[in-house]
Amino acid sequence: MQSVNQPAKRCPFCSPLDREIVIEGTLAMALWDSYPVNPGHALIVPRRHVASWFDATAAEREEIMQLADGARRIVTEKHSPDGFNLGLNDGSAAGQSVPHVHLHLIPRYRGDVTDPRGGVRWILPDRAAYWKRQ
Repeated sequence: MQSVNQPAKRCPFCSPLDREIVIEGTLAMALWDSYPVNPGHALIVPRRHVASWFDATAAEREEIMQLADGARRIVTEKHSPDGFNLGLNDGSAAGQSVPHVHLHLIPRYRGDVTDPRGGVRWILPDRAAYWKRQ
């Protein structure tokens, strides 16, 4: 059985290049997303290789949230977004494609989509536009 501390193949979050690092903490770090959906898209990850948010320690989760604040400041200074989406996919059924927990910090810009209402609810498109069902 494989340990959560030993990924089967190279994990893109376990050994990032210096240029990929946005901000660092003791237990976690923020990285620039390699495939950003918008300028300034960052990922906040624990240093320890762990797949699920629910398997991360309370200290790791706390530092991830603190680094989200720090990364937000840096992204705001560099890109001046109009808003943010924060999102986490936990498990393959939820869309997680890298089995190392990562919190997405996605800057949003006015006009980047026609109608931003519903935000993260659009992961299930048939259920996203709740305001149309009223």
